[in-house]
Amino acid sequence: MKKLTALILVLCMAFAVAACGEAKSDADTPDVKGEGVMTYAEYVAAALDTEVTIETYVQAKQGWWTDDQGVSKATFYTQDKEGAYFLYNMPCSEEEYSKLNAGTKIKVKGFKSEWAGEVEIIDATFEIEEGSYIASAFDVTSILADENALKAHQNEFVSFKGMTVEPANDEGAAYLYSYDGSGADGDDLYFKVSVGGNTYTFTVESYLCGAGTPVYEAVKGLSVGQTVDMEGFLYWYEGVNPHITSVVVK
Repeated sequence: MKKLTALILVLCMAFAVAACGEAKSDADTPDVKGEGVMTYAEYVAAALDTEVTIETYVQAKQGWWTDDQGVSKATFYTQDKEGAYFLYNMPCSEEEYSKLNAGTKIKVKGFKSEWAGEVEIIDATFEIEEGSYIASAFDVTSILADENALKAHQNEFVSFKGMTVEPANDEGAAYLYSYDGSGADGDDLYFKVSVGGNTYTFTVESYLCGAGTPVYEAVKGLSVGQTVDMEGFLYWYEGVNPHITSVVVK
């Protein structure tokens, strides 16, 4: 997984769920794109490495940090009413970052890119606009085995229902610190769950939900064989690799 190499200054930001109450959502009002702004369908059709301009709404954000050149950046999970956009390492000041809370509408110009199957926008600039929207989780449990159907919802806020916790390694651990178990508390958590005879690897991304957050601690408390419902963002890394923000044991 692509990781930040510089100092992380802020970890584990607000999550994009309606219950947070951070912003009112005008979910019933159709999106009207501004002049020169792509629809989601136009964005999907755009070639990789071309410039794109979108309007979208922040759903969650990873930690704010500053790179070796002194440029402040953060990564954002965003969505409009048609689809989702992952904004990778978008430059923003600390003051701007503090304003980009769940529901905030932004206009973004950048370049459509792809990394290990994850479609994202890089080298972006943005401006805050009027409007607010927080997406409800879309249940993708029934299409997990259909990669084409699933990828149409890439980066969306989604839910998974009735999944079974599977061993994360040959020793029967319910989760691992880092993908190979070489990490420590505070690193990404990797765990496996199954449904319909297929097993999938899910992640608690530490820059999004670090140690001490409810989902991080919930995954550390899992046992193999438990049934869980989950929510998170449909990230991609050499296949589906959701960034989980909520786990509930049934």
